[in-house]
This record gives sequence, C-alpha cells and structure tokens, in this order.
Amino acid sequence: MATYVWKGKNRYGDMVGGERVAASKEELSRMLQKDQIQVLSIAPAKAGFKIPFLKREKVKLKDLSVYSRQLSVLIDAELPLIQSLGILEDQQKNAYFKNVIKTVKEDVEAGSTLNQAKRKHPKVFDDLYCNLIASGEQSGSLDVMLRRLSEFIEKTVRLRAKVKQAMIYPVAIVIFAITVAIFLLWKVIPIFANIFNDLGAELPGITALVVGLSNFVQKYIVYMIVGIIALVFLFRYYRSTTPGRWTTDRLVLKMPLFGKLLYKVAMTRVTRTLSTLISGGVPMLEALKITSTTAGNVVIEKEIIETRKLVSEGKTLSESFKQSGDFPLMMLQMINVGEATGTLDEMLNKLASFYDEEVDNSVAALLSILEPILLIFVGGMVGGLVVAMYLPIFSLMKAF
Repeated sequence: MATYVWKGKNRYGDMVGGERVAASKEELSRMLQKDQIQVLSIAPAKAGFKIPFLKREKVKLKDLSVYSRQLSVLIDAELPLIQSLGILEDQQKNAYFKNVIKTVKEDVEAGSTLNQAKRKHPKVFDDLYCNLIASGEQSGSLDVMLRRLSEFIEKTVRLRAKVKQAMIYPVAIVIFAITVAIFLLWKVIPIFANIFNDLGAELPGITALVVGLSNFVQKYIVYMIVGIIALVFLFRYYRSTTPGRWTTDRLVLKMPLFGKLLYKVAMTRVTRTLSTLISGGVPMLEALKITSTTAGNVVIEKEIIETRKLVSEGKTLSESFKQSGDFPLMMLQMINVGEATGTLDEMLNKLASFYDEEVDNSVAALLSILEPILLIFVGGMVGGLVVAMYLPIFSLMKAF
C-alpha cells in the first residue's frame, strides 16, 4: 500500500484534492470515481523524514469533546457542513487531528456522508461515535447527536479522572517509598556498615538483616532494575494475550478495596453508553454490541455479549441481563420498569448517574482508608531502616 496525492472535481464542479492510501494509482482512480470525483491527477506522496515513535497519532477525549460541541453549534447556526469542518480544521492545534478533519472534509466534499467519512478514522471516531452520527444524519438531528456525543465524552473524561485519582495516588506513594528504601540501602546504609566494622560493633539481628539487604542491593542493583523493567514488559505482553486478559480482569474484580470500585466504573460505562445509543435511535442489538466494547473488562464484556444473544432470541433486556450474568438487582428492576413504560433510555441514564455518584463516594472512602495505611507503610519501611542503623550506636554508647 502506498500514499498518493490526488486532485479532481467533485459532482458540483468544485476543485478537490488530498492524500489517500491505495495499492496502486488505478485502484485509487476507481475509488475516487465511486465517490463521483473526476480525477485530474494522481502522484505518489513525497516521503518526509519521520521518526515512528515520535509520530503522535492520538486525539485526546477532551479535544474530541470540544470538536463535537463546536461542530454541533456551527450546524445549529445553519452553516454548511463543509464550511463548519473547514473552520474547525483551521483552529485545530493537534496536527494529526487537523489532518483527520481535513480528510473528513475532503471526503464529504467528494460526496460521502459525514458518517462514512468518519468511519475511515477508527483511531479517532469509534463505532459509538459513527453510529450516532449516522442516526443524526438520517433523522435530520445531527446537531443534537453531536451535542449528546460531546456530553457523553465529557462524562467519560470525568469518570477516567476519578479512576486515576483512586489508582495513581496509592501507586505513586508505594513506588516513591520503595525508591527511597532502595536508595538508602544502596548509598546510605553502606556508610554506616563501614563505620560499625571499623569500630568492631556487634550488630543486632535487625541491623545485620538490613546490612545484608544493603550488600545484596549494591551487588545486584543493575540486575534488579533490568528485572523490574522486564517484569513490566512481560506483564504487558501477558495482559495483551487472551488468557492473560481473562486472568487479570477476573483478579481485578476480586481485588480488595479496588474491585467494587472498578465494577461500579464498568456499570457506569455500560449504562451510560447503552442509554446514549438507544436515545440516539441505534437498534438494540447494535447498541449492545457497541456497549460490550466499552465495559473495559472482558468478564463483563462476555456477559453483555450473552445478553445480546438472548435479546436476539426474543427475550426482554431485563430478562437477558438477569440470565447472562450477576448484574445488580436494582439495575435489573430499573431496566424492567424502563421497558414496561417505554422510558428505557431515561432509566439507563438515571442508573448511570447513580453509579457515577457511587464512584465518587467509593473514591472518597477509598482514599480516606488508604491514607493512614500508606502512612504506616511508608513510615514503617523508612523508619525501620533508620532504627536498624541507630541500634548499634546505642550499644556503643552504653559500652563507653
């Protein structure tokens, strides 16, 4: 596959152009003709100097939310779609996202729908995003769907921030404590050990243990660092495999303190995604398929896929959820009420708000529990090393 620069005229007679990936010039020509473009020229794109690992091909959720909201406002103000995309392209600072918007604009100019144009960029616009865009285009409410998408993404960003707050704080404290302890064992304790050897001091058991650990760290510090890095990469590789993903996701849900929090986070994602898709007019089976990919845990994902299978067999959503997994009773009851009253999307949205509050409360409770535990852990680790080094000094003082 190669990248080609092309120029042509769309069905309105306007000059259009851009870059596309294709196996050959002939294939690209056929693709453009299908898009009702009269091809004027096709040439291979000039290769620039690029360092792969420095190439930033990522769009932040916050940027995507702002883009969606601004596009919604521009369309609501009755500006033409192509002009709206051009405005957003000009003001975009992220070079990769800017190029994506430019490509989307060119495809729309060439005759594609906005949904079709966005589906060519799955790294930026996922199935949920594209399905809601398609629904908005079909119903003539594209601005409304874009606003809903913006609100959905903003809530997703806030949810991620809560999870990071709960997870990063204790991890950072533990890593800091271990780093300080290793530094003391590597650089500080050997100085005390040499002093005790010169004075011929008798070392208490705890001090001898710490000195032994210090000797081990001094001797194998390089191997320890390499081993830690290797373990991180091995874990990431194992996590990327199917058995590894299943094992780690099961363990995550069973973790003390964190397990219940992460389950509530998953329920927030599931109910909010399903509510957004159903309210956007996406068919139930397609909505469940998309929702399963947003759970963030393969155990819950499998349960939602099983739910989809049961729904396809004619069962109600509440019955399907009840049979496919161990979902909360309140969730099943509210879905049942939503189906009976025709307000399923509203009930799911209320459930999402409820679990959102539960996540807030759980994060606050978790941090209040972890703070004293981490304080004791850090104080015990560093304080133990310091006390172990001062015990021989007290013995020497008594001897004199």
